[in-house]
Amino acid sequence: MALGWAIIGAGMHPQQKLAPAIGLTPDAELIGVLSRDQGRADAFAEAHGAKVGYSNLDDLLADSRIDAVFVASPNAAHVGHTVQAAKAGKHVLSEKPMATSVPDALAMVEACKANGVKLGLGFELRFHPAHLLARDLVSQGKLGRVRLLQGHWGRGERGEPEHLPRSGLRGWWEDPAAMGGGSVIMGLGVHVFDLMRFIMQQEITEVSAMTDGQTDAQPLEHIATMALRLEDGTIANVSCGRMLPDTLNDFTVYGTDGRITGHATIWEARMGDVEVVSETVNQKESWEYDYLANFVAELEDFHAALKEDREPAATGTDGLRSTEINVAVIESARTGRAVKIQHRQV
Repeated sequence: MALGWAIIGAGMHPQQKLAPAIGLTPDAELIGVLSRDQGRADAFAEAHGAKVGYSNLDDLLADSRIDAVFVASPNAAHVGHTVQAAKAGKHVLSEKPMATSVPDALAMVEACKANGVKLGLGFELRFHPAHLLARDLVSQGKLGRVRLLQGHWGRGERGEPEHLPRSGLRGWWEDPAAMGGGSVIMGLGVHVFDLMRFIMQQEITEVSAMTDGQTDAQPLEHIATMALRLEDGTIANVSCGRMLPDTLNDFTVYGTDGRITGHATIWEARMGDVEVVSETVNQKESWEYDYLANFVAELEDFHAALKEDREPAATGTDGLRSTEINVAVIESARTGRAVKIQHRQV
């Protein structure tokens, strides 16, 4: 039988990516969608072939056709929606950032564990072949000892005025409380932080950040650059922003025996190319633009995790670690000091 999905949230991201990806995923069926506005929920359902639109969460969670929910509500609402879904026996795939505080992230992990449901995170960049290749090469020692990682994700328009971003972000995206105190950190940097953890299979232990925000005059940043330290001492540099003149989404892993560089791979769509130059591996690969491939792979992995009774590729613990990094980065930007990360046990 097909896995019955519901999407909590009817914004641009669910409209453009999540609902279409569910439609392309084998053995997946979009049953329902939740919006605070019933008319908007009905319109979403009609546009994407869902069975029903809901404006009441209890009604959605009472629908026996729904097996799993994709939480794509405003960042600060993830915890409430996840906890309620878990108590109703629904599996949860949560958009990033998982939560706006570490206690909220812990509550999400604990609720899903207590109610015997799976919790996965929407880190679709883990499924890009370039990033899987980088992880494999590092784990096999093909680049030697890794000394430096770099990851950049930014976008914008030439001539974009500083006071009026043209990104189309409005409403809760401009609310510091709803965003958790960070803008591009939460929307873009979060993916790059996770990619560093994924490729290296290590935790990030210390961060130092500089942004154009986190002040009384400008609570949310448009540009951010961060230095990270990993468990073995490797240093990483991450930058992100929505005020850049051109799209930038590249990564490089530098080792003592070579490097791997990805161009245009840190993007939600599958695309770009990768080059490996090392003592033992020299290759180039490229991918045609596929807007939904990473999302479909993410959903297929979540389905497999349910069938095989295993954890999904990006777990609730990964979401918790990501939240710890986000909070530390924002604190560093606000205080101007390096922040060591305390990892909570689950």
